[in-house]
Amino acid sequence: QVNLVESGGGLVQAGGSLRLSCAASGRTFNIYTMGWFRQAPGKERDIVAAIRWTRSSTYYADSVKGRFTISRDNAKNTVYLQMNNLKPEDTAVYYCAADTSPPIIAIPKIANQYDYWGQGTQVTVSS
Repeated sequence: QVNLVESGGGLVQAGGSLRLSCAASGRTFNIYTMGWFRQAPGKERDIVAAIRWTRSSTYYADSVKGRFTISRDNAKNTVYLQMNNLKPEDTAVYYCAADTSPPIIAIPKIANQYDYWGQGTQVTVSS
Protein backbone atom coordinates (compact mmCIF):
# COMPACT_ATOMS: atom_id res chain seq x y z
CA GLN A 1 0.00 0.00 0.00
CA VAL A 2 1.22 3.48 -0.93
CA ASN A 3 -0.35 6.62 0.48
CA LEU A 4 -0.11 9.93 -1.36
CA VAL A 5 -0.92 13.37 0.02
CA GLU A 6 -0.89 16.46 -2.18
CA SER A 7 -0.51 20.04 -1.04
CA GLY A 8 0.18 23.46 -2.51
CA GLY A 9 -2.89 24.21 -4.56
CA GLY A 10 -4.69 27.52 -4.43
CA LEU A 11 -5.89 30.58 -6.30
CA VAL A 12 -3.42 32.51 -8.43
CA GLN A 13 -3.63 35.12 -11.15
CA ALA A 14 -2.68 34.34 -14.71
CA GLY A 15 1.09 34.51 -15.12
CA GLY A 16 1.67 33.50 -11.53
CA SER A 17 3.31 30.41 -10.07
CA LEU A 18 2.47 27.58 -7.69
CA ARG A 19 4.40 24.57 -6.46
CA LEU A 20 2.53 21.38 -5.72
CA SER A 21 3.96 18.72 -3.44
CA CYS A 22 3.08 15.05 -3.16
CA ALA A 23 4.34 13.15 -0.13
CA ALA A 24 4.42 9.37 -0.43
CA SER A 25 4.38 6.96 2.48
CA GLY A 26 3.99 3.24 3.00
CA ARG A 27 5.60 0.82 0.55
CA THR A 28 7.44 3.52 -1.39
CA PHE A 29 10.09 1.02 -2.43
CA ASN A 30 7.47 -0.38 -4.82
CA ILE A 31 7.15 2.90 -6.72
CA TYR A 32 8.69 3.11 -10.19
CA THR A 33 6.98 6.21 -11.60
CA MET A 34 5.20 9.20 -10.14
CA GLY A 35 2.81 11.28 -12.18
CA TRP A 36 0.78 14.45 -11.91
CA PHE A 37 -2.64 14.47 -13.52
CA ARG A 38 -5.35 17.10 -13.68
CA GLN A 39 -9.07 17.02 -14.16
CA ALA A 40 -11.27 19.97 -15.01
CA PRO A 41 -15.06 19.82 -14.56
CA GLY A 42 -16.66 17.67 -17.24
CA LYS A 43 -13.32 16.54 -18.63
CA GLU A 44 -11.19 13.45 -18.38
CA ARG A 45 -8.24 13.09 -16.06
CA ASP A 46 -5.18 13.86 -18.17
CA ILE A 47 -1.51 13.53 -17.48
CA VAL A 48 0.48 16.68 -16.86
CA ALA A 49 3.94 15.30 -16.08
CA ALA A 50 5.63 12.16 -14.82
CA ILE A 51 9.02 11.14 -13.48
CA ARG A 52 10.75 7.86 -12.84
CA TRP A 53 11.31 7.28 -9.13
CA THR A 54 14.99 6.31 -9.45
CA ARG A 55 15.92 7.46 -12.94
CA SER A 56 16.15 10.82 -14.63
CA SER A 57 13.44 10.24 -17.21
CA THR A 58 10.57 12.70 -17.30
CA TYR A 59 7.50 13.33 -19.42
CA TYR A 60 5.48 16.49 -19.98
CA ALA A 61 2.22 17.08 -21.75
CA ASP A 62 2.63 19.47 -24.68
CA SER A 63 0.35 21.99 -23.00
CA VAL A 64 2.74 22.48 -20.08
CA LYS A 65 6.17 22.07 -21.67
CA GLY A 66 8.42 24.99 -20.83
CA ARG A 67 6.12 26.13 -18.00
CA PHE A 68 5.93 23.20 -15.56
CA THR A 69 8.78 21.23 -14.00
CA ILE A 70 8.46 17.91 -12.21
CA SER A 71 11.12 16.90 -9.69
CA ARG A 72 11.54 14.54 -6.80
CA ASP A 73 13.36 14.29 -3.48
CA ASN A 74 13.79 10.60 -2.77
CA ALA A 75 15.09 11.28 0.74
CA LYS A 76 11.76 12.92 1.54
CA ASN A 77 9.67 10.57 -0.64
CA THR A 78 8.21 13.68 -2.22
CA VAL A 79 7.48 14.72 -5.78
CA TYR A 80 7.01 18.35 -6.78
CA LEU A 81 5.33 20.14 -9.65
CA GLN A 82 6.58 23.66 -10.16
CA MET A 83 4.04 25.54 -12.25
CA ASN A 84 5.06 28.86 -13.79
CA ASN A 85 3.29 31.25 -16.14
CA LEU A 86 -0.04 29.74 -15.18
CA LYS A 87 -2.99 30.18 -17.51
CA PRO A 88 -6.74 30.05 -16.83
CA GLU A 89 -6.88 26.79 -18.77
CA ASP A 90 -4.61 25.22 -16.14
CA THR A 91 -7.51 25.43 -13.69
CA ALA A 92 -8.31 21.91 -12.46
CA VAL A 93 -8.01 19.50 -9.59
CA TYR A 94 -4.46 18.17 -9.63
CA TYR A 95 -3.75 14.62 -8.53
CA CYS A 96 -0.50 12.81 -7.94
CA ALA A 97 -0.29 9.13 -8.71
CA ALA A 98 2.14 6.27 -8.24
CA ASP A 99 2.81 3.41 -10.61
CA THR A 100 4.30 0.25 -9.15
CA SER A 101 4.86 -1.57 -12.44
CA PRO A 102 8.53 -2.21 -13.31
CA PRO A 103 9.71 0.25 -15.99
CA ILE A 104 9.90 -2.11 -18.95
CA ILE A 105 7.87 0.25 -21.10
CA ALA A 106 7.80 3.96 -21.68
CA ILE A 107 6.65 6.26 -18.89
CA PRO A 108 2.95 5.55 -18.35
CA LYS A 109 0.73 8.38 -19.51
CA ILE A 110 -2.77 7.03 -18.92
CA ALA A 111 -4.58 7.26 -15.60
CA ASN A 112 -5.49 3.59 -15.40
CA GLN A 113 -1.80 2.66 -15.59
CA TYR A 114 -1.28 4.12 -12.11
CA ASP A 115 -2.04 2.17 -8.99
CA TYR A 116 -2.31 4.73 -6.20
CA TRP A 117 -3.79 8.22 -6.07
CA GLY A 118 -3.82 11.20 -3.80
CA GLN A 119 -6.97 13.06 -2.82
CA GLY A 120 -6.33 15.95 -5.21
CA THR A 121 -5.66 19.64 -4.74
CA GLN A 122 -7.53 22.46 -6.45
CA VAL A 123 -5.64 24.91 -8.65
CA THR A 124 -7.58 27.94 -9.86
CA VAL A 125 -6.04 30.47 -12.21
CA SER A 126 -7.93 33.72 -12.63
CA SER A 127 -7.67 35.84 -15.76
